[in-house]
Amino acid sequence: MSSRMLPVPDGLDGMRVDAGLAKLLGLSRTVVAELASAGEVLLDGKPAGKSDRLLAGGLLEVTLPEPDAPSDIVAEPVEGMGILHEDDDIVVVDKPVGVAVHPSPGWTGPTVVGGLAAAGLRISTSGAAERQGVVHRLDAGTTGVMVVAKSEHAYSTLKRAFKERTVTKGYHALVQGHPDPTRGTIDAPIDRHPRHDYKFAVVSGGRPSVTHYEVAEAFRAASLVDIRLETGRTHQIRVHFSAMRHPCVGDLTYGADPVLARKLGLTRQWLHARTLGFAHPSDGRWVEFTSEYPADLAAALDTLRAES
Repeated sequence: MSSRMLPVPDGLDGMRVDAGLAKLLGLSRTVVAELASAGEVLLDGKPAGKSDRLLAGGLLEVTLPEPDAPSDIVAEPVEGMGILHEDDDIVVVDKPVGVAVHPSPGWTGPTVVGGLAAAGLRISTSGAAERQGVVHRLDAGTTGVMVVAKSEHAYSTLKRAFKERTVTKGYHALVQGHPDPTRGTIDAPIDRHPRHDYKFAVVSGGRPSVTHYEVAEAFRAASLVDIRLETGRTHQIRVHFSAMRHPCVGDLTYGADPVLARKLGLTRQWLHARTLGFAHPSDGRWVEFTSEYPADLAAALDTLRAES
């Protein structure tokens, strides 16, 4: 069993425990209801029933079961997941929102590896069993382009490329306010948050983390930023821009304004893996793939542009 502590964001104020926690963790309401019935959900230190109401700023503590055995990966079609490229060595995926890359503790929603299995695609058997073929990840709430290895050679080649930072990873983020300077590098170490284990923070002595950015378009209350990651820490972009006091719009976990998020119709962070480039593992030729903005992110931009 593993325990997670989660503050209740403003956007879930007044929502039922089962509905709100299901949204926060990507679990079904049935699973949350079972956890609550078993006394595994605490709200401000007291057991919470499934129909209790959440209060913004409250603290949820949830004890989650361990994940199913890795061999139990479910081949399940993933709505909206596109295939940008496929050959004998790799498959390049356009990942939609609300989809994890692979199974993890407490996650019962769709996964990229499950979607590929449902499509009949064989992927590499290298790596931990539940992450076979996975050489890098995107957060469930982050959309965009990612590559999965199909062959054992591709797995080892791509893992080395990511480790040696020869892969180009381009992201677009809509951040609050106007970063100054408009072009720069954020070089700040990241590790687990000292008080909240569900998120990360800039921490002295953390893992080296480097983000290069340039403002591409400025609006009244936000900026569209073109980002190149030099490292690939968990939540890196979200943590770095939050530390600059310019969190990704819609990212309530890292301090975004819920009013602006509602105004733009966002229920997750505005963050998109736009481009991915690397030497193809079969022959070393450089390949690059691009993912278009999904509907929710494009609509938010349209709203801002109409106001400018």
